[in-house]
Amino acid sequence: MGFLNGRVTFTRYRVSGPAPLPFGEETLELARQHLLGRHGAADPADGTVTGWAGGDHVLDLTIELAKNVVNDALHLAIRIDTDKIPGSLLRAYTQIELDARAQLNPSGVATKAQREEAKEAAKLRAAAEAADGRFRRHAHYPILWDGQTQTLYAGATSVSVLDRLQVLFRETFDRPLEPITAGSLARGLALGQPGGSERELAILGSSPIVPAGGPAQTPTAVAWSGDDPTSLDYLGNEFLVWIWHVLQNDGETVRLADGSDVTVMLAKTLTLDCPRGETGRDQLTDDAPTRLPEAFRALQAGKLPRKAGMILVRQGAQYELTLQAETLAVSGAALPKPEDERLARHEQRLARIDSLRHLTETLDLLFEAYLLRRTGAGWNDELGRIRRWLQAA
Repeated sequence: MGFLNGRVTFTRYRVSGPAPLPFGEETLELARQHLLGRHGAADPADGTVTGWAGGDHVLDLTIELAKNVVNDALHLAIRIDTDKIPGSLLRAYTQIELDARAQLNPSGVATKAQREEAKEAAKLRAAAEAADGRFRRHAHYPILWDGQTQTLYAGATSVSVLDRLQVLFRETFDRPLEPITAGSLARGLALGQPGGSERELAILGSSPIVPAGGPAQTPTAVAWSGDDPTSLDYLGNEFLVWIWHVLQNDGETVRLADGSDVTVMLAKTLTLDCPRGETGRDQLTDDAPTRLPEAFRALQAGKLPRKAGMILVRQGAQYELTLQAETLAVSGAALPKPEDERLARHEQRLARIDSLRHLTETLDLLFEAYLLRRTGAGWNDELGRIRRWLQAA
């Protein structure tokens, strides 16, 4: 059931408004009113229907307090049904209609008007067959609304799914969602700490570790920043460079702001991309990909890490995951299993939610450790060390 077993994948959002705790029947009834089939008609543009589901499996449409509320968190799924007629079938129907009309002509060739008629007739035939749902595709993605932290975990990374989720959540609960990304966390830290101001934001936007134009060129906006030149999401790319440098030069343990330590390893996978969008992408797979010569050469050439496999160990808990740099989205995260496998199912679910919270807290504290260095008085010295490391033969 989504976030309650197996590996987890998620993109995070901050939920606006007052804390919803305790989750009760009033909140559940809002979700029930927007269940799949009750939320609204299909999108005429693509035949897609969106709504909430119960989360146990793709056909589960029951939402109940005992099942869907766990440890101050509401667990649902967004279900997306799409009626999509196979292209090969539509082409076959079109050809059949076209052949029938062509036989009516002395030339045996269909006219332009007949070709249009054939296309329309084929569409009508396919639509009539689709009415019984034979071409319907069902997809569902787990959703966890953590009432303690006002965080929404969306079990998807697809932009189209996340766009539909934001609309559905706002229409259901009358609360907008704010994406939690490297840039939004950086802004929150800069403006939220004592004395925080636009000055800290300016510092975060200056002196990049690896200039986006390349080591010897003037820094420019990274290619993946889209139409937002003010975005600070590229700090997620720099964060991975900083971690890379720390692990190879200072050791595997990083001190966090809460006084705890986290042991970090970059493992399994590493993706680097050209920030100018010119020299392409490198995707490396190895037990220790940052140790590969080709990985360091790509970094020296100005490419930035965009995705990295990680193993994190903090306070006795170990997590294995893949982190997307700009969005801080997590893929395939393995959460610790309860030490006592005899725990009741309910207790296992409670522990599971606590592990998810602990994982995201660990990630945020690690990212915060980088940001505190980035805005601290000693950053220029550390930046010099990193750049000398990048220039090493």
